[in-house]
Amino acid sequence: MTFSTQLSDNSNMKTSLLLLLVALTLSACTVSKNRDSGNFTKEEKAMIDAGKADEAMRVFIINNPTDLQLLRQKSSNLNPEHDQKTIALFAKRLEKTMVKEMGVGIAAPQVGILKNMICVQRFDREGFPNQIIINPVITYFSEEKQPCLEGCLSIPGRSDTTYTRALTIKVSYYTLQNEQIEETVSGFTAVIFQHEIDHLHGILYIDHLKKEMESKRH
Repeated sequence: MTFSTQLSDNSNMKTSLLLLLVALTLSACTVSKNRDSGNFTKEEKAMIDAGKADEAMRVFIINNPTDLQLLRQKSSNLNPEHDQKTIALFAKRLEKTMVKEMGVGIAAPQVGILKNMICVQRFDREGFPNQIIINPVITYFSEEKQPCLEGCLSIPGRSDTTYTRALTIKVSYYTLQNEQIEETVSGFTAVIFQHEIDHLHGILYIDHLKKEMESKRH
């Protein structure tokens, strides 16, 4: 005979009501937490709001153990329709940081923000404009590769030639205006996309060098 069969009907009803109350309370707490969290954590929002739109942010580097730990984490998607003011400010500060550091691309984790946003200089467009990319996903990699001399703002004082970057990719992403774009990108700009999207997954370009060395051994 189990414990539940020994309970009276009245006791069963009280127990059921208590469990329902607990479930509703937990559900309310979860909804509230999700609504309050939004796109950014409180710490991330504070970092973004700490400067004006024309102020660069600190670049996280692998020489700092705390920075490296964050750089190795995976980022999460943004909702372009939520907290647009903070997103707009962050986009401007991210681009400003890239320009100040004389980079051609930068990813949000490189300034301590674990969100899927990158800034890319478009060498495949007239005037080589910078573009903010939100929630990018590469949907196709060409089999043909291209060698490229790569450097990274988070790995100062070093550059290496990689041989694993696809010559052509197809990428899907959102703009700051929440417009979904799907396009084909080739050449050096494709390398920038691949490099920066790697950052969103906690991957550094030097990881590709290790894979190349391992493949040569075998």
